[in-house]
Amino acid sequence: MAAFSVTPIGHLETPWITPADCPRNGRQPDPLPECRAVVAPEYQAGLLGLDGFSHLILLYWMDRAAPAPLVLSPRFDGDRRGIFATRAPVRPNPIALSVVRFEGFAAPGVLRVRNLDCANGTPLLDIKPYLPTTDAEPDATMGWLAPHATPRSE
Repeated sequence: MAAFSVTPIGHLETPWITPADCPRNGRQPDPLPECRAVVAPEYQAGLLGLDGFSHLILLYWMDRAAPAPLVLSPRFDGDRRGIFATRAPVRPNPIALSVVRFEGFAAPGVLRVRNLDCANGTPLLDIKPYLPTTDAEPDATMGWLAPHATPRSE
């Protein structure tokens, strides 16, 4: 398969300096710190109409992630699992997704968000509005992860 390139549209500003500083998921810190998604000037026109959405999907590139094994033992589960059956931050392509609470604009091109779990300076790839009517699956199951689920803090 041919390789291709992706151009970031901006970067993420969080209180965590290194990946090791980051929470296990964006819903864990209490209180949830305000973070920022900073969109480069050439992409800011794409933010038109974002007001009114309470949540967004952010796609980003975990540029400091370690190389990914295809099989690993999750830290809270002794069994070996394929990387695609985990939410581990190490991936063959370190693409991450977070559903964040959108709290408006701090400045043009600067989005105030909560529920991020990445290191400061992480490249931002895309922003999409979260739609509860199509993005939530009420019948979804969690497989082997069900006994380890973290309760929602929101």
